Amino acid sequence: MEKLEREIRESKFAELMNKHFAASSIPKSIHCLSLRLTDEYSSNAHARKQLPSPEFLPLLSDNSYHHFVLSTDNILAASVVVTSTIQSSLKPDNIVFHIITDKKTYAGMHSWFALNPVSPAIVEVKGVHQFDWLTRENVPVLEAVENHNTIRNYYHGNHIAGTNLSDTTPRRFASKLQARSPKYISLLNHLRIYIPELFPNLDKVVFLDDDVVIQRDLSPLWEIDLKGKVNGAVETCKGEDEWVMSKHFKNYFNFSHPLIAKNLDPDECAWAYGMNIFDLRAWRKANIRETYHSWLKENLKSNLTMWKLGTLPPALIAFKGHVHPIDPSWHMLGLGYQNKTNIESLKKAAVIHYNGQAKPWLEIGFEHLRPFWTKYVNYSNDFIRNCHILDSV
Repeated sequence: MEKLEREIRESKFAELMNKHFAASSIPKSIHCLSLRLTDEYSSNAHARKQLPSPEFLPLLSDNSYHHFVLSTDNILAASVVVTSTIQSSLKPDNIVFHIITDKKTYAGMHSWFALNPVSPAIVEVKGVHQFDWLTRENVPVLEAVENHNTIRNYYHGNHIAGTNLSDTTPRRFASKLQARSPKYISLLNHLRIYIPELFPNLDKVVFLDDDVVIQRDLSPLWEIDLKGKVNGAVETCKGEDEWVMSKHFKNYFNFSHPLIAKNLDPDECAWAYGMNIFDLRAWRKANIRETYHSWLKENLKSNLTMWKLGTLPPALIAFKGHVHPIDPSWHMLGLGYQNKTNIESLKKAAVIHYNGQAKPWLEIGFEHLRPFWTKYVNYSNDFIRNCHILDSV
């Protein structure tokens, strides 16, 4: 009996490991899409055309428009975010999208939006290498994070080594694996903390993660009075489910660390990244970026003992006192964690977020939640068809 229980337990941990690797890898079809669009950029002048066209360039800094910022290296996911936003909007001609990607994805991302215009909305695609402000002098901490051996081993090394499986539960092990996703040391994932500097002429933006779908017009977000705060966000401590909506600071930080215990309240309510309305004028008056950097440095010095999970914990500290809670119906989380998502609530939410491992473009995505995402994939597109995107999801 004991042997059987041990085998069941070991098989559960093996399943979690497989899920972790499936979530961290790039599906062949999505890799194909990026490669083919990059080739197209080289061979097709239409794929290289200026985005947006010259007559629309002034709109990129026109604050009478609604500006969305998306930072991603996933072309398919970006297309779904942009398409769903525009199709759900009552004023698509008032939308400007600023898409930031890395150097290797830039040509493919540019090709996609050059060849698939989203008129009447405006789209700008920029690589991180095209921002003069993003120099090593301005982001030294992130360079340290990416190159520090301990950090690289933590995120890219053997995830079983040093783990006593008999002392942990499958759920705790799953959380630890989630915390070791390589995306957490990606510059693209940290870019949101530099939005005021990257877009110096903008007053207010909505920042979207690449694993969201927009189901309702988001124009009213610009009308919300943030009461002098910087970040309009949905709080994640007011729900019943433990995975997503019952999060306090104690869920993210190690309160046995003296610096954490001294500066933070374990019962303070957490909030979510994924759909945030940022008042950049208020942000520029605060020292959010400096606070973020200093706590990243402290965690690095402490050998990652202050917190484990990526970009949210330092942001929870940096935005402390600068968050205005918005109605939870604006942003529904957890579609990549749990298959028990309430479908009626899901249908009513303005933004649905597949945060968690089970992304809708992966085979491990939840079948009944995937159609809310795939309805915005253009399966008649030649690149989508030739890379068999439909077959793989």
